[in-house]
Amino acid sequence: MAYEAVWMNDPSKLNKFEFIKMEKDGLDVIRTIIDKYSKEGYASIPEDDMNRFKWAGVYEQKPREGYFMMRIRINTGILTSAQARAIASIGRDYGRDLIDVTTRQAIQYHWLKVEDLPDIFNRLEAVGLYSYEACGDCPRTIVGNPLAGIDRDELMDTRELVEQVNDFYLMNRDFSNLPRKYKMSISSNIYNNAHAEINDIAFTPATKVIDGEEVIGFHVYVGGGLSAKPHLAKELDMFVRPEDVLKVSIGVTTIFRDFGYREKRHQARLKFLMADWGPEKFQEKLIEIIGEMPTAGESKIVGWNAVYYDGVYPQKQEGLNFIGLNVPVGRTNSDELEQLADAADKFGDGTIRTTMSQNIMLAGVPDDKVEEALQVPVLKRLSPNAKPFMSRTVSCTGNEFCNLAVVETKERARRVAEYLDERVELDEKIRIHFIGCPNACGQKHIADIGLQGALVKTPDGMVDAFDIAVGGILGPGAKFNESLKGRVKGDDLGGVLAQLLLFYKEDRESGETFHNFVKRVGVPAFQEKLTAILAS
Repeated sequence: MAYEAVWMNDPSKLNKFEFIKMEKDGLDVIRTIIDKYSKEGYASIPEDDMNRFKWAGVYEQKPREGYFMMRIRINTGILTSAQARAIASIGRDYGRDLIDVTTRQAIQYHWLKVEDLPDIFNRLEAVGLYSYEACGDCPRTIVGNPLAGIDRDELMDTRELVEQVNDFYLMNRDFSNLPRKYKMSISSNIYNNAHAEINDIAFTPATKVIDGEEVIGFHVYVGGGLSAKPHLAKELDMFVRPEDVLKVSIGVTTIFRDFGYREKRHQARLKFLMADWGPEKFQEKLIEIIGEMPTAGESKIVGWNAVYYDGVYPQKQEGLNFIGLNVPVGRTNSDELEQLADAADKFGDGTIRTTMSQNIMLAGVPDDKVEEALQVPVLKRLSPNAKPFMSRTVSCTGNEFCNLAVVETKERARRVAEYLDERVELDEKIRIHFIGCPNACGQKHIADIGLQGALVKTPDGMVDAFDIAVGGILGPGAKFNESLKGRVKGDDLGGVLAQLLLFYKEDRESGETFHNFVKRVGVPAFQEKLTAILAS
């Protein structure tokens, strides 16, 4: 290691996983997988290395019978058609055709075997893709503006910047042993489409007049995160020129590495250090490391669109368009991905773009090819005109594959969205997020309606149920949703949500969004309504 592991000076206060990481760097498991476990099989993998598999981007899949999930890094969500075809081919050969789009713009496989991993690594690398460090206590996939380079609402094209930062951290042993996972976002889109406030470090669009000239750059947010104790990131008083983004990120990551908490795993995220230090002390330490920086300029964030783009939109390049498609609950398959790759080549610029809302976009479609592109068969299911509730429903993996989830989420979310689309008519699209455990991979805290899985005891045994929270939003006025009391059985969820949405529909003011309605009537009004529904 090129750095001093200062946290080892007093090992009595470290959780046991810190010793596992010091014995063998997580990145070293990649070579062990290739040289040993892929040849000797699942039974040969000891527990410590099974925990290190995360650094290879691989998790053991439920029910721990020899199958694995793999996550592929998709920087800022932009794939070439060749990369998409490679992903589809691997999914067909090894992953039972299943392809999931995640809430961090990544692609996720299931049903992989350890014997398959070396070939998968090679096939990904051949098209410039990697699963390495998509998981683990390290800098993970950098999320960003999926429209970078074509966006009429961006201050600058951030693609090269994201690649620069990614290339610095990927497989960098100076930062492969952090206290916990570490999430970054970089976007210059004025609608906050990389969810700045829920990342460990985020760069957002800003300008500042320096020496009489307006400079385009970024503001920086630090210490966001969800899970059981969610925190909104804090904005530092700092303006960051594009050429200084990497330097600032290195400084923040260094602070996390050297001062982040390693005593208890559940308190090891950067958000807890920021909560204790506060942004002033954090910035003081950061300046100590990277040197003086200009104070903040003018934020250019004007709102939040939650990264939803339904249908056809003009790009900043005259005569070209992108098409926003709905991937129901983020789940697609190898055949569909190949068809999208074909459509990207035939009608567009050869790219496919993934979003943090688990959806996909085709880009670079000329005006005179839009109508023909819309007739591609795969766009019947992955529709640019999805029904309102299906188009805004997000779901984590759930207990179908995840060892942490206590309930099934993907199929439940799909059925609930269909139920609501059949029975509730609204001119406002309501964002509904499902999560199967408190880790919140489905980002329930930022939804209009967040649903967290739980179990309830009934005369027939334990059944799936959900806690409901309302009123989440990011951007100006960012706020996590607030939980209601009263657990709803999974089979009753559609009907209960329909009645809560009817409450909104009947009592809203003209043009009032769901978030503003919650803000106006108050969470107690929703609590009263839910209590009455459950009692009826």
